Amino acid sequence: MTAGRPIPTQDDVLGYFDTLSNWGRWGDDDELGTLNHITDDVRLAAARAVRHGRSVSCAWEVAVPEDMERSTTTCPCAADMPGAENMPVSAFHNDRRWGFSSERLGITFHGNTLTHIDSPCHIFWDGTMYNGRSHSLVDAATGSAWASVTAAANGIITRGVLLDIASVRDVPWLEPGQGVFPEDLEEAERRQGVRVRSGDAVLLRTGYGRARHETGAVSGFTQAGWHASCLPWLREREVALIGADTPQDVQPSGYEDVLMPVHAVSLVAMGLWMLDNCDLEACATTAAELGQWDFHLAVAPVRFAGTSGSPVNPIATF
Repeated sequence: MTAGRPIPTQDDVLGYFDTLSNWGRWGDDDELGTLNHITDDVRLAAARAVRHGRSVSCAWEVAVPEDMERSTTTCPCAADMPGAENMPVSAFHNDRRWGFSSERLGITFHGNTLTHIDSPCHIFWDGTMYNGRSHSLVDAATGSAWASVTAAANGIITRGVLLDIASVRDVPWLEPGQGVFPEDLEEAERRQGVRVRSGDAVLLRTGYGRARHETGAVSGFTQAGWHASCLPWLREREVALIGADTPQDVQPSGYEDVLMPVHAVSLVAMGLWMLDNCDLEACATTAAELGQWDFHLAVAPVRFAGTSGSPVNPIATF
C-alpha cells in the first residue's frame, strides 16, 4: 500500500495496456499520441507562463569521449586544404586569412546518461508499437516507418511543470530503487501551489541530478523513478510528455514479468513521449528562487529520419 492507494499488481499493470490505451483515440493513422493534447490554446497558455524571462537548460552536457565519439578536423588556412585549388569559387583558394574546424560525431543516445527524447517506436510489446503497428515497420537500413521522432518535427512547445519529489520527502535525493507514487505527485502539487493539467509536460525530480553532480556517479540499472502506479494518473491528467532526472522507470520495477512498465505502457499503449536523463537541478533552483513551478518548455528533436528518438536540450523559461 501507498499512503492512499493499493500498489497495482502485475496483472493490473498488464491490464494497463488495454485500460490506458490511446489506440484509435486520435485516428488509426495517428503517430503523435499524447502530443495531441498540446493544442494551440495550450501553447498560448505556455507562453503566459513566462513571467520573469529567465531560461535554463534541462540537459546534461554531452561529454567527450565518455558520451560520444568525436573526430575533429582543423584547418588554420582553408586555402591550404587539399583540393582547394579545384574549388570552383576562386575566392576560396585566394583568401588566405580564413580557416575552419568541423566534426564528425557518433552518439548512442538511448541509455542512462544522455538527455534524449523517446518517440513511440522506441518500445515494442508483443511485437507491436503504438496504435497497433507491427515492429516489422522498423527496418535496419531505413529506420522506422511509423511513429519516429520526425512525427514531432514541429517541436514540442507546452507548459512544463516540475514536481520536486526529493524536496517533498525532505531528502537530497531518492535512493536507487525508490519509486515515486501518485501521492508524491499530489503532495508536490500541494506544496508548490501548482496543478498538472491537460497538455502539460511533467518533469520529475528525484534528486539524482544532484547526486550525479556531487559524486560523478552514473547509475547502473538500479534507479529511482516513476512507479507504474503513476500511469493511470498521467492518463487522467492528459499529460503530453513526461521527463525525469533518471531513465524514468524505478528499477527494479517490482514486477517480475514487466521490466520497464512505465516505458512500455507509456510508449506502446498511451503514445506518451518521454524525456530521459534530464538535469533538473538548475530548473529546481530557479523554480524555488522564483516561487514558480510551471514554465514554458521547448523541446526541439533533431529531424533524424526514421529514428526512435533524438538527443535534446529542453529549455525551461520562467
